[in-house]
Amino acid sequence: MSAAEAANAAIDHLESMSALQPDLSEQYQNLVNLYQKKLWHQLTMSTIEFVSIPSSTLRTTAEGINSYHALFEKVILPIDKKINQLNLARIASFVAFSLLDDPPYKDGVAARAILENLLEKRERLGPAAALYTEARLGLLGLTVLARSGEALTTESSVKALESTKEAINKGRSVLAELADTESEAAIVHSAFYETAMTYRKAVGPPEAYYREAIQYVAYTNLSELSQDERYNIATDLSLAALTGEGVFNFGEVVAAPALQCLEGTELSYLVELLSAGGGGGG
Repeated sequence: MSAAEAANAAIDHLESMSALQPDLSEQYQNLVNLYQKKLWHQLTMSTIEFVSIPSSTLRTTAEGINSYHALFEKVILPIDKKINQLNLARIASFVAFSLLDDPPYKDGVAARAILENLLEKRERLGPAAALYTEARLGLLGLTVLARSGEALTTESSVKALESTKEAINKGRSVLAELADTESEAAIVHSAFYETAMTYRKAVGPPEAYYREAIQYVAYTNLSELSQDERYNIATDLSLAALTGEGVFNFGEVVAAPALQCLEGTELSYLVELLSAGGGGGG
């Protein structure tokens, strides 16, 4: 397919989705406008915003296909060389995770394929986008494993967890080379530590979970998380600090913005315990 044919196909797809989903017509028409003007950065940022709220914007096409997947295949991939590679990876991640809630794809095979195919272009992605993609691939695997209800002691579970552990250890050295001052660094750090945190929540020990989680909240814009997500992280972080061996800096936990969502809840006593411990340690 020529570039002109790909462009026409992309615009035709966006126009058809605009007509098919009237309540999303404004968003789809905005993507059409940006595509026609070849404003690739604005297009990718608008796409990230669009696919980051599946509760509002995820639908199916006239052919019954996941609408995010269709958008990725027909609009984003044909221009993948023209856009920021980390933004490409972020879009791919949103698309992959959206497939996990689609009954035919709950096994994660199709979702994994999206990220694995992207990693075949590792050289073009560059270290930041490649590490981000690997981290999200690891988190996707952990998510599928958790949803399956399969015991962590089975052969397949042990193999999956060991593969994730190896990827985390390998990625840590790459992460260390990303300067914190780089605009993309926080996004990559957040993705990496979310995967490492989730892995340690599954296998322990609590002090290892604590180390990864405290880094995750430091690099993550918590306002972008749901209330339930913030509540769960705050609870897990508090319990890990209280039960983990060698965790003495409770003040670090108390100061974390993530804990604010526990105030006024039935678990507010965790913050009080940590505050008392931090005061006693002073």
